[in-house]
Amino acid sequence: MKIKKPLNDVQIKFNELCDKGGGLGGGPARTKVQELLHEGSQTLNTMAFDEISAHLEAFPEANPWHVCFAVGLGWGHLAKIDEGFTAAAIRVLSDLDEDALKDARLFHLERGPMPIEQSLRGGYLMFQKVKLPEKLAEDLRTMGRAQERWLSPILSKSNDRPKYIGSWNATAMFMVALFANPDLGATLKSAEVMLPPGGPIYAGLSILHNSKVLKSPPHGSALDEEAFEPGSIYLNSALMAELLVGREGWSMIDVHSGLYMLGTRYPLSKDWV
Repeated sequence: MKIKKPLNDVQIKFNELCDKGGGLGGGPARTKVQELLHEGSQTLNTMAFDEISAHLEAFPEANPWHVCFAVGLGWGHLAKIDEGFTAAAIRVLSDLDEDALKDARLFHLERGPMPIEQSLRGGYLMFQKVKLPEKLAEDLRTMGRAQERWLSPILSKSNDRPKYIGSWNATAMFMVALFANPDLGATLKSAEVMLPPGGPIYAGLSILHNSKVLKSPPHGSALDEEAFEPGSIYLNSALMAELLVGREGWSMIDVHSGLYMLGTRYPLSKDWV
């Protein structure tokens, strides 16, 4: 399945691989797709490391998980990536400061200010419910356990999930934390820490399924909104892990970034390769 109106080099080169064939059912060759995703992830990975490093350095006294949550909202295109936004978000996540919430709303993008407000209110409630380590986890086991605690109220059948804590806000903070420690992120070879499953990632996985690179389709939807199917977090992370098989020297972080480049419809992505 070729991509209509490709926006960036990853999408253009994927269409070229589709034309060449060589894979199952006449689709693109799996090894060539893996190579494309890996190479296409590198600029985005560097940008992500630079952004979270700058924000953690700018707020050394803040709870680092609060910083990661705030930056995650920017990466999810819910807010402008700006230290002014991060400063306001930290205050909201710490003590639900209403003046800070008003400031944070000013950094909205095309979805308007409500997703920012609901995400930060929901994030505040989550941090009240869940105790995370004082510092960002330095090994995958600790990171995975922290994520399990974070997901517990989100996946609970008792409807404890705060509004707008959907698939993105349930997982993005941990992805951001992995980018803050690239040496640790490079060791993620399985779904030990789960990554955001929707939006461009869902779209990228769908493209690979339709082109016979993946046997199973992704779960959930292309929307990273307040509602979500809990199973999509686990099942789509498993599909990302499946893509790792057969190629050395890359990680789940690389797969995720490569899938973003493959599935995104964000015009500026043309400059990220």
